[in-house]
Parts: sequence; C-alpha cells; structure tokens
Amino acid sequence: MPRFLTLVRVDENNVPEEGFSPEMGERMGALLKEITEAGVMLETAGLAPTSEGRRITWSGGKLSYTDGPFTESTEVVGGYSIIQAKDMAEAVEWANRFLKVHDDVWTVTCEVRQITEMTDEG
Repeated sequence: MPRFLTLVRVDENNVPEEGFSPEMGERMGALLKEITEAGVMLETAGLAPTSEGRRITWSGGKLSYTDGPFTESTEVVGGYSIIQAKDMAEAVEWANRFLKVHDDVWTVTCEVRQITEMTDEG
C-alpha cells in the first residue's frame, strides 16, 4: 500500500495565542485514535517554531546557513504525518478530516504527497 507525507502548513504569525481549545484537543485526540486504530497512521509530529531552526543551502558549490525565524516565509511546515492509504483520494480524505477538527480561528493547509520508494537503480 502506498505511503503519503502530509505537510501541515501554518502562518506562524497568526497561530492563536491560546493554542488548541479543549474541544479541539478532544476532536484531535479522537481522530488520531481512529486513524491509528485503522492502521493508516504510521508517524506524526509537530515541529518547533522556525525561530529555533536553521536552513542549509547548497548553491554554487558552497553551503550557506540561515538561522530562523524565516520571516520571508508566509507559511511554514508546522507538522507532518506519514500515512499508509490505498490511494491519493483516501489520503486526501484523512487530511480533510484533520483540517476539519481545527477551530474556525485557525488557518491550516495540508499538502499531501505520495512517497516514492528509492531503489538501488535510482
């Protein structure tokens, strides 16, 4: 069965100060329990803010480093999941359900991409 990476994008400047409401936390917990028990969820986690990150770029044969926060970015990856689904449609349906558990004050985007398996031949 194919695996999919879901990149959860947020605008770090517009995340509600209070974070998740208790009701949203309950909805999220129920969804995570359901997706895990269904054997779909393989891994998930949130990410630390970009202020704690570092970008490394390879260009012109040289490495360069940029410490966060990355103010030029309007959306950043705030979390991810790796799921196993029968096809893109099923992966998107799970992403839709994840987005819908958020309170209306949140603006969250999920990018769903199939993971391609690397082989010895490249």
